[in-house]
Amino acid sequence: MPAQPETSSTPKRLMLSTDLSARCDRALDRSTQLANEWQAELVALNVLEAAQAPDQILTWSDGAGLKELEFIAQQKLEEDLTGFTGAVSLRIAQGDAAQQVKDIAADTGSELVVTGMARDEPLGRFVLGSTVERLARSLPQPLLVVRNRPRGRYLRIVVACDFSDSSREALQTAARLFPLRELVIYHALSQPMPGVAAQDNAELQAKRIEEGAYAEFIASCHLPEQVRQRLRVVIEQGPLERSLARYVRNRGIDLAIIGAQGKGALLDMLLGSSATRLLDWLSCDTLIVRKIAAAR
Repeated sequence: MPAQPETSSTPKRLMLSTDLSARCDRALDRSTQLANEWQAELVALNVLEAAQAPDQILTWSDGAGLKELEFIAQQKLEEDLTGFTGAVSLRIAQGDAAQQVKDIAADTGSELVVTGMARDEPLGRFVLGSTVERLARSLPQPLLVVRNRPRGRYLRIVVACDFSDSSREALQTAARLFPLRELVIYHALSQPMPGVAAQDNAELQAKRIEEGAYAEFIASCHLPEQVRQRLRVVIEQGPLERSLARYVRNRGIDLAIIGAQGKGALLDMLLGSSATRLLDWLSCDTLIVRKIAAAR
């Protein structure tokens, strides 16, 4: 018997956006794992921007039309999803990838979009593709960017926090998706307090934040008691992208959740400079939250 979803508010439908290349295999595996965990329908989408697979290129070079290319893409999606026993629908589209993902996610009522990251092999690091960057900036639904091969459920989850409305949405989304997991609320102290010795600065600031801004922030989130009992705050000194990346790697974090909506949002402030580095440097999967899905 499949595992029961943790709560009735978990997504009923999620979308996998894949270009059918090997770099999206991990995103495919994660999307099927989440669909099974939540007993959700999976919408698998491939946007035909150009012929990608060798057989598609050969077919295109032989003068084949769009129908033939769509058939090859659908066949590849079916093969990739062999073994997945949950509800699934396949969608093949053409045009601008980011716009098609946004439109089809809205049309299908998908509450989460899952995609992969491109890898720059010579540099040995992951970089955001233009489509992922555009989705990160504008997709209303949470965007899960998968980096690692799934080895089970997300267990170690951190929510980046600056106590803004954007961070509140990130935490509320984390609580909705993973209500029975421990959630670490991570805050980076970028500026020391004036007139305080360096040795005592971080501890004093952390204590003041935990007793003040953090307590007010948690109260404003109106979280269920079962979630509040599993919250833990971590406050460290240093720029967010560096300190969070170090924390993620040292603690073996599975998933980092970042809020990105409105003035002052962490991702909006960071995109274009340090957010690109942040998403590049994090050694875990990243969930970008712009808007909370309507409660069921």
